Amino acid sequence: MKGFFRKSRAVPDTKNMTYVNLGRSGLKVSSICLGTMSFGSQQWQAWTLPEEKSAPIIRRALELGINFFDTADVYSTGVSEEILGRALKDLAKRDQVVIATKVNGPMGSGPNDRGLSRKHIMDALHASLRRLKTEYIDLYQIHRWDYEAPVEETLEALNDLVRSGKVLYLGASSMFAWEFSRALHISETRGWARFVSMQNHYNLIYREEEREMLPLCRHEGIAVLPWSPLARGLLAGKWKGPRGVETLRAQTDEYTRRLYYQEQDFEVADRVAEVARKRSAPPAQIALAWLSSRPGVTAPVVGATQVSHVEDAVASLQIKLDEEEVRQLEAPYKPHPVLGHEGGR
Repeated sequence: MKGFFRKSRAVPDTKNMTYVNLGRSGLKVSSICLGTMSFGSQQWQAWTLPEEKSAPIIRRALELGINFFDTADVYSTGVSEEILGRALKDLAKRDQVVIATKVNGPMGSGPNDRGLSRKHIMDALHASLRRLKTEYIDLYQIHRWDYEAPVEETLEALNDLVRSGKVLYLGASSMFAWEFSRALHISETRGWARFVSMQNHYNLIYREEEREMLPLCRHEGIAVLPWSPLARGLLAGKWKGPRGVETLRAQTDEYTRRLYYQEQDFEVADRVAEVARKRSAPPAQIALAWLSSRPGVTAPVVGATQVSHVEDAVASLQIKLDEEEVRQLEAPYKPHPVLGHEGGR
């Protein structure tokens, strides 16, 4: 698929897109980030899209003014990075896009093929650079906490990557607030590059991050990049309750059932659908409009398996919910156990 879109670069139309600083950094990113976990190999997951179906979605994202793209080495064991790298090389100028990827997940069967040791971070970074066809990563994120590697070792290795110019900014993902606070403190006291972003699990169905992580991020000036902003499709109307599902992903993604399968979760989804009907808008736009309006949220990481998913995400930026609609959407929520700190999703 090399040269899939050669000589046919996307022309951005930014009239409906907003751009914000990534935390306290000077980096400007679109208010929607395109997540690319759904692009890759069906040998990894049955619902992932091959390159010929992924590239048009990336093109449409660029056309709509999205300049922020998130992937991870573990997604389809590197194939997602390869697809994104080829598409952006053909469709955009490198200095006009912000590429984010992640490290930690297993990339082989060897004892050092995973985690946040200096060795694996260095090996993984160079492998990601090759797959993404770039000389540097804009935002390099740790994909969860590693309880086996000393955090000082991890942070020093990441700092060395920033000093080398191979990484411009550092980010983290789901963990406990005390862990994130500890990492920020160590980096600050050692004079190392600090994390500028937190990619955490946050949506209308799962709001536990409002207790500690979101206030910490606001206090420290950390960008918040929620993953699973549509609860893996439930808030987009793609699930029909415990006894009936619609999409292939809903039928085959067991991780979704571990995250979202309580009765109140479907009640929240029903509220989203009610507001959407009154607004004559797709449920996905309502759920994303709520999330984007939350204090501290920078850019939801929105996955897509159709061009319309990207179009809905960008359209959600034009929706301003009133106080009554927000109360209606939030009313059914009940506390959840901590969800999403494990694994690399």
